[in-house]
Amino acid sequence: MIIKTLSENTSVSEGFKSEHGLSLYIETEKHKLLFDLGASALFAENACKLDVDLAEVDLAVISHGHYDHGGGLRAFLHLNDKAKIFLNRKAFVRHYSNRPGGEKAYIGLDAGLIQNDRFIFTGDRFVIDDELELFSNVKGMRFYPSGNRDLLMELGTSLQPDDFAHEQNLVIREDGKIVLAAGCAHRGIVNIIDHMVNTRSCLPHHVIGGFHLHNSPAGRHEEPALIRQIGEHLKSTGAKYYTCHCTGIEPFKMLKEIMGDHIQYLATGSQLTI
Repeated sequence: MIIKTLSENTSVSEGFKSEHGLSLYIETEKHKLLFDLGASALFAENACKLDVDLAEVDLAVISHGHYDHGGGLRAFLHLNDKAKIFLNRKAFVRHYSNRPGGEKAYIGLDAGLIQNDRFIFTGDRFVIDDELELFSNVKGMRFYPSGNRDLLMELGTSLQPDDFAHEQNLVIREDGKIVLAAGCAHRGIVNIIDHMVNTRSCLPHHVIGGFHLHNSPAGRHEEPALIRQIGEHLKSTGAKYYTCHCTGIEPFKMLKEIMGDHIQYLATGSQLTI
């Protein structure tokens, strides 16, 4: 399995531009897929530099309905005329974020794209094939990210706290390995892994994605004691973790101190073989 980071908050070198967003190219035995599409068309620019032919991608997954994971959707639809795009049926609900001064900034997807026959709308569990599966509706509250307090969804005529029912996670099975990809882990990466254990009686061997330990608009991250607890728990699972994006650089450094070789950081331009 080959994983190339097309878009992330940081870069491996000046040769790759970065943005607040996430897009991963994943090549398996059966598929060439994109997991998230970044905040803009930047993923496509970096794909060229990483020798990724986006026209050959056969499917895309959008992890949740925030612009930094689906902002490149219009560009992808233009560059690729065949891939199905899998997203939760609630992903196009309007989403907002609290900003300093009381502003409610729109952070959702482009609603003008919703009528497209290439979209496959998913629910709590969706099996794509014997290699790929999606799941959402994670309910646990252990180590729940505090930054979620600033995230809202439109419900009727009012804004309510986001329940992240639109957030889905990807499970990849290949050569006896189980890989879990989580875009932002708004429900909490520990709860997402617990959900796998409770519903499938298995732990992932590798986990990829953001852990939402840093609140960018507020400029703060989770308390160090909580980050240490998360790190100790993740290390105890025995899995390898490849994190990025909303985890934050300082929280990653704290996790690295605890987890050592069990965790690595994926920046724009990085390439990983599992």
